[in-house]
Order: sequence, then structure tokens, then C-alpha cells
Amino acid sequence: MTKKFSITISGNMGVGKSTLTQLLAEDLCWTPVFEAVDGNPYLSDFSRDMARWSFQSQVYFLSQRLRTQRELAQHSSSVVQDRSVFEDAEIFARNLHQRGEMSPRDYQVYRELYDEFMQFLAKPDLIVYLKASLPTLIGRVRRRGRDFERDVSPLYLQQLNELYNAWIDDFTLCPVLTIDADRADFVKSRDDYFSIKRQILNQLQLEPQYA
Repeated sequence: MTKKFSITISGNMGVGKSTLTQLLAEDLCWTPVFEAVDGNPYLSDFSRDMARWSFQSQVYFLSQRLRTQRELAQHSSSVVQDRSVFEDAEIFARNLHQRGEMSPRDYQVYRELYDEFMQFLAKPDLIVYLKASLPTLIGRVRRRGRDFERDVSPLYLQQLNELYNAWIDDFTLCPVLTIDADRADFVKSRDDYFSIKRQILNQLQLEPQYA
């Protein structure tokens, strides 16, 4: 029986997670799973009053992410996922709490929910962390020109970057492959993409001709 693999592409806004997810899925004939950014019924309220609606919004994202993780465990083929449930808690909810936009009480309840659910979820076989400096992130966010990212501040991106780096430094649930996204431009360079792909296949102990 052929082993199924599950890998997650992680990293800050604008670093290229969705693009790498798509490239790998097409190349390896795996199923891509993209982050759901639409459908949150709290987003409009959250954008007006973060402190009031941060808990509800993050719980909604957590519930959707957990549903996706459960479905992935039942999937018949290997999958490559754009962002993980870990990042919802360790990056975005934590950042809201640190910025004073999620109360200590709400954050504690959120963490308790997250920690309990994590006991039942399968871990990915590999996390590919796309690590980039602030200038690289700012440039890529601006180039892709998404409306909802137009007002993202450099300070916010830097805060997320610090949380990402701290999270990866302490992460032990599965292997992590860190890619220097300042140097590796896998969108423009096929050589850079194939280098990343080879590193992923090596981590999974798959033959180079697997794809």
C-alpha cells in the first residue's frame, strides 16, 4: 500500500505559501488544500472592533481549520496544505492577545480549546517554513495587491515574523524544513523551485524521480 503524505507550507503573509502549494500539488499529483479566507461571519465586525470580536473570529477559524484537518486524515491521496492549525493559535491568536486585542480570559479559553483538539489531530509529516525578512514580505505583499492587505502595516508584519520564528524554534511535533525565501524565488526561478522540491523529497525519504 502506497504511503500517504501530508505536508504543510507555513510562513508569513506574502511569502508565497499558496504559490508553492499549487506548484507542488501539480508537480507531485497531490491534493492541494488552500486556506479559507472567505465565509467568516465575524470578519466585518472584527474589522470594526477587534477587541470585541477577536475571540469569536478566531474560534470560527479554529473550527474550520479543525474540520479541514479531520477531512485530510480521511483523504485517499497525499496532500499539501497552505498554512496549518498551529499558526492560527501560535501566531494569529497569540498576536491578538499580545497586542491587547484579545482579553486574557478569552485567550485562555481559546488556548484550552486548541490544546484539547490537538490531542486528537494527526500531525503533518513535514512543515515547510518559508522564512523571509520584513523588506521581502513588504515587497511581495505590495506586488500582489490584495485589497484586504492594502493597509497591513510593516509593524504588524514584523510582529508576525517574530512569532513565526519563535514558534518554529520551539516546534517539535514533526520535522521542519526551513527555506530562506529571501534567496529562493521559486515563482521566478525554476531552479529555486526544483531545489526546494528536492529538499522536501529528501525529508520525506522519497526518490528524486518520485514526481
